[in-house]
Order: sequence, then C-alpha cells, then structure tokens
Amino acid sequence: MSQLRPAVFLVLLLTLITGLLYPLLTTTLAQWMFPQQANGSLLLEQGSVRGSAPIGQSFSRADYFQGRPSATSDRPYNPLASSGSNLAGSNPALDQAVSQRVAALRAANPQAGQQVPVDLVTASASGLDPQISPQAAYWQADRIAAARRLPREVVKRLIDENTTTPMPAFLGEPAVNVLALNLALDALQR
Repeated sequence: MSQLRPAVFLVLLLTLITGLLYPLLTTTLAQWMFPQQANGSLLLEQGSVRGSAPIGQSFSRADYFQGRPSATSDRPYNPLASSGSNLAGSNPALDQAVSQRVAALRAANPQAGQQVPVDLVTASASGLDPQISPQAAYWQADRIAAARRLPREVVKRLIDENTTTPMPAFLGEPAVNVLALNLALDALQR
C-alpha cells in the first residue's frame, strides 16, 4: 500500500505531462511557427481544398501534368499505405513496369524527346512523392500546351514559377509540385 500512492501519483502526473501538456505545447508552437504546415499544407482552389502539397495525386487527363508513379497498395497515392515497390533493379517485374510506363508516356507525349525523365517512370520510396524534376515538367510541356491551346512559352513560364529550389541549394534538387502546377494551369484558364 505504501508504494501504491506514489505509483498512482506518477501515472497521473506523467499522463498529464505527456498526454495533455506536451501535445498542447507542441501544437501551439506548430500553429504559431508553421501554421501552413501544421494545418496540412492544404492547396486551395476557389476556397475548396484540392489536396495537400506534400502528398502526390494521380492525374491522367492530357491537359494535366503527370507526376511520379505511385507504388502504394490499394490505390495510387494512398497515404495510409505509403510504401515503395521494393523491387530490386534486377527484378524483371520492375523492368516490365518501367517499360510499360515509358511506352505509355511516349504515346501520350509524341512530340517530346525520346529520353523519358526517370522520375516519370519510377516510383519514390514513399509512393507519395508530389514533385517531379523541372526536366520532367518541360518534357510534358508540349502536350499540355496543345491540350490547353496555350503557347508553349506560357506553359514553360508556369513551370518556372512553380519550381522550387531548396535553401541551401546543396540540400536537394529543384522540384515542381505537380498539384500546384496543375492548379496554376487551371487558374490561368479561368
């Protein structure tokens, strides 16, 4: 009985600290320091949520840029099943999947160069990558320009405006968020 009282007290104290005070503190700090990220990095279009910046989406229409393939199970870009394909470079299934993706991309982008950017045919480790390289976006620019009846220069300008470079630059490569770029295309034609 002499040890029960301190044990109950410690359980209640630690529950209060770790279950209430710490989450309240971290949530308050996150809302104060990083409000956009703390609220899901939501991308809006005309007041409606269209997606979240760090989670890719599937785009199949010819007038939208396509992102990296998703390897998530169940359905593409499923954040509850984040995973890569886990196929080795020597696996014939990976070769077949990449070959099929290359053929589909070349068929959809006949005016583009023969060299398909690697990020358009390989899934990321999470299967949720929302970004492609600027080269992958430029590779699709002719298709987008034709489908939307826009000058190629306008499409290239949108790509440039939606390209982000990490600060400092040695921490990564420039990237284009596909959802943000597609929303910019939609906004352009409103």
